[in-house]
Amino acid sequence: MDAPRPRKLVVAALIAQKGHILLSQRRSDQSMPNKWELPGGKIESSESPQDALAREIQEELGCGATVGEIYDVIFHAYPEFDLYMLIYHANLLGEPQAQEVSAVRWVPHQELPDMDLLPADRPLVQRLALASIF
Repeated sequence: MDAPRPRKLVVAALIAQKGHILLSQRRSDQSMPNKWELPGGKIESSESPQDALAREIQEELGCGATVGEIYDVIFHAYPEFDLYMLIYHANLLGEPQAQEVSAVRWVPHQELPDMDLLPADRPLVQRLALASIF
């Protein structure tokens, strides 16, 4: 019997404003360097997913956030592990600045498919490009 695959549970923020989605770019010293993704990260022990997302936004973007309802749940099988990503609607409390990420960018929803995205983010972001939530 094969050993179970490692699993990771992460959170991400869907932050939409005036027809644009906020993306952050991974640093060059991280795994999958320079790829774009929805802001977010890992859930620490004893943290709720919503608290983890608010903390990650503060750390990565240097501003607070209100975390709303869950928008979607994504599963992606990377070669090394299975990823489960909880995506929440979120609103920023302040202007985002790249803190622990390489860059942040408000991307018009029509341009989302052209971004060099993480594999786990790509299907959701492609759906957002066609969505009428803007």
